[in-house]
Amino acid sequence: MLKGRFASTTAGLAVGVTAAAVLACAGGAWLYSRQHMASLLETARRTATAEGDLIRVALEHQMVENDRTLIARMIESFRRQAGVDRLMLLDRYGRQRYPSSLAEQDNELRIDSPTCQACHRHPAEQRESSRIIETAGGSVLRTVVPIRNRPECHKCHDPNHKINGILILDYNAGELHAAMNRDLRWLVAGTGLITLLLVGAIAIVIRLAVLRRLQRFETTARQIAAGDLGRRVPSAGSDTISWLAREFNTMADAVTGLVGEVRTERERLETVINSIDDGIVVLDPDRQIIAANDAFLLRARHVREEVLGCACSNVMSGGCNLNECPTLACLKSGERQVRICERRKPDGSVAWEEIHASPVRDASGKLLLVVEVWRDISERLAAEAHLADSHRLASLGTLASGFSHELNTPLATVLTCIEGILRDLSQDSNIEPDAGRIRESASVAREQILRCRGITQHFLRISRGQRTQGDILDMETTVTSVARLIEPTARANAVRIDVRPIAPGLHVRADEAELQQALINLLLNAIQACKAGGKVLVEVEPNDAVHLRISDDGCGIPADVRKRIFEPFFSTRQGGTGLGLFLSINFVRRWGGDIHVESAPGRGSCFEVTLPMAAKAANLGVTP
Repeated sequence: MLKGRFASTTAGLAVGVTAAAVLACAGGAWLYSRQHMASLLETARRTATAEGDLIRVALEHQMVENDRTLIARMIESFRRQAGVDRLMLLDRYGRQRYPSSLAEQDNELRIDSPTCQACHRHPAEQRESSRIIETAGGSVLRTVVPIRNRPECHKCHDPNHKINGILILDYNAGELHAAMNRDLRWLVAGTGLITLLLVGAIAIVIRLAVLRRLQRFETTARQIAAGDLGRRVPSAGSDTISWLAREFNTMADAVTGLVGEVRTERERLETVINSIDDGIVVLDPDRQIIAANDAFLLRARHVREEVLGCACSNVMSGGCNLNECPTLACLKSGERQVRICERRKPDGSVAWEEIHASPVRDASGKLLLVVEVWRDISERLAAEAHLADSHRLASLGTLASGFSHELNTPLATVLTCIEGILRDLSQDSNIEPDAGRIRESASVAREQILRCRGITQHFLRISRGQRTQGDILDMETTVTSVARLIEPTARANAVRIDVRPIAPGLHVRADEAELQQALINLLLNAIQACKAGGKVLVEVEPNDAVHLRISDDGCGIPADVRKRIFEPFFSTRQGGTGLGLFLSINFVRRWGGDIHVESAPGRGSCFEVTLPMAAKAANLGVTP
């Protein structure tokens, strides 16, 4: 694998060097071709000009002799020379004189033709004696030699004319291009061969001097990654790669030290986590276990190798269910979740576990993991139950006067009815008893006795603290019953309780005794916070849940105290147990609700109890 990678690196470097060399050679060849072509053209121009001057001198000599036949033969002879494509003599009017046959008259020699305009479109002082032009037969090097009107020519030509004619000599320019292309091919072939040899030599040097030494870096890095932390790269030498090897070894030493520290810290952290009695387990988004401490493994009754990579529902099959799974809720909402579940111990006893599921996010806020903490709260629940009983007994003392008042009223009514019946029955025998009045008195007495029984049963249920699996409770009935029980205490403190009309059909699922106890605690606190003549307002508002608000116009709660009012044994009232609000919020939360408070010193307080409606409470997994 390493050989293949370095072979590909060598090939890549060879291709890169080859491409650079080819581009450089191609650029040099292009510049050379341009320069070479210009040199060839310049040489051809000088040669053509010299030959044209020689031909002109020879022709001028024959013109002086006025031997036209010899002139024609000389022109014909010059035309047959190698490389000469055309040779002609024109008079000063541009008419072709030699050769003079009509078959050889050339229409390209008209002054308006493209071949003539190649020169005549420039001013006379900018015209060159030789130029490459395009003709019907191809590219030619045309040389124009003027035949000047010398004194010895004046006997036949007007002395006022500067020239008597022009000599046009065309050489085939294709031979110049062919020679240039031939030289260019040889140049490209030689350059390509030298480039290949150079690239091969560079590849060998790079492989021997660079890549083979760099291969040691990769081998050492892989061995360090595999756990051989003492492996190092040979660093002998003073070149750049040797310096790089020394720097690599320095970095490896630092990494080795960091890895050792991380291992030490990891072992220390594992020791700390395993010493915690709470079960700790780390889950991925698929709810598979990636880490767990000894306390969790003890609860799961598995060894570490058996649980890693397994779904938590398979490991703790009897500990929780999908309806109450805090990890699922945490993954869905992204917020911390708390659940309480029942767990069976190996001896068959029941343990109550409070499970906290907290999200772990990366820097971008994406949820990566969920950490569950399992805490055995069996002792705490038992202590809370004991505290609840103690507080309930304390509350019963406060409610005793109300209970006696509630019973005295219907008992007085019953006594009145029975006395009326006895009076009617003890009258003189000659007067028939009023059966209708006796029946009415008996009916009233029966209703009042039933009322006494209901009050007694309700009071007994609260005093016993009997907890059920949850009932569907009507909020109107529950609030009315609690208000009736607390009314005597409110009158004794000169506080008025105002219960706003409650919409019928509002139901919640909860334990009746616990919910009534929570409301009684809140109402007692509100009454005790008010001065004589104060008022407590009770109202119920349906929304996405049932919201019950208990507001008072009492002294209010300072901000620093408001943070601690739900803590156990915290009380600002002399003689208070500090358990009322603590138990109330636990009662309400047990059934999926919560209690929120708003207060300001001197402006009273408002406690809001929120409970799911009966249809939503069914989703809590509570079996009635």
